[in-house]
Amino acid sequence: MLNSSPNTHVETFHPLAAEEQAIEQSVLGAIGRHFAGFQGSMRDAYDAMTAQTPIAGGVTLDPVDRGGIQGWWVRPDGAPGDRAILFLHGGAYALGSATAYRGFASQVAIRAGVSAFVLDYPLAPEHPFPAAHDAALAARRWLGDQGIARLAVVGDSAGGALALTVATDRHADRPAVTAAVVFSPWVDLALAGASFADPATRDRIFQPALLASAAATYLNGADPRDGRASPLYADIDTLPPLAIQVGSDELLLDDARRYAAVAAEKGGEVRLDVFEGLHHVFQRSVLELPTARQALDAAAAFLSRHWR
Repeated sequence: MLNSSPNTHVETFHPLAAEEQAIEQSVLGAIGRHFAGFQGSMRDAYDAMTAQTPIAGGVTLDPVDRGGIQGWWVRPDGAPGDRAILFLHGGAYALGSATAYRGFASQVAIRAGVSAFVLDYPLAPEHPFPAAHDAALAARRWLGDQGIARLAVVGDSAGGALALTVATDRHADRPAVTAAVVFSPWVDLALAGASFADPATRDRIFQPALLASAAATYLNGADPRDGRASPLYADIDTLPPLAIQVGSDELLLDDARRYAAVAAEKGGEVRLDVFEGLHHVFQRSVLELPTARQALDAAAAFLSRHWR
């Protein structure tokens, strides 16, 4: 059933302070140099970049490889045993790993005081749609079998889309999903958002051709408007409180805005935060960007408000 809280759809625009604009340009320059000079595969380069997000102090890391589930537990000291965050990583369905994302997940987990399980799901092109989707749903069921009664879902980019499909899965009733937080979610593999096609969009991370190629590789001929691949088109009847964060210069800006509007129409709580001048999943740059730290604080506070 739908979330019974009052219908709220709040979009907040966050200006970028002048002193932080220079930091953002430095971060973008470092990302560009990293990929230009990296000796190795694109997967290795992406993991090396993502792993630069530091692992927070006060957490224990435990690998998991059993029952078809692989990933890492990221456990803050004193975290409760009956609730957890399912963290689903980005990488356009072809890149990313739980190992590389432990730092990012730890920054959410330590702020929320709740353990996060970071899932390693199968990647394209070896494992095209719906492999990632099916693995994410299996992880929710597995967490229920581990004694988790209350679950929050968090994801970035493609992982944000996976988090939304887990949160709105009509066939699962446990563990209960109490809230979802997604960073720059890629919810439309049909690439129909206005910001995607607008030549004025100043995305320094993605080019349209790159995302189009990634979508085609993952879909492998499937319908881009299949709700399991593109949650924007899903027939939603289950909706937890939702927080979305996105940068104003992203090709995926309108993915975030359109999904927020669709979710709000269903009667749930939706918080959309648009950050001026910041790049795709800027929250990973927690060391460099004050706004990244503030955004993660807000994400964790949102999760904490909705445990029930």
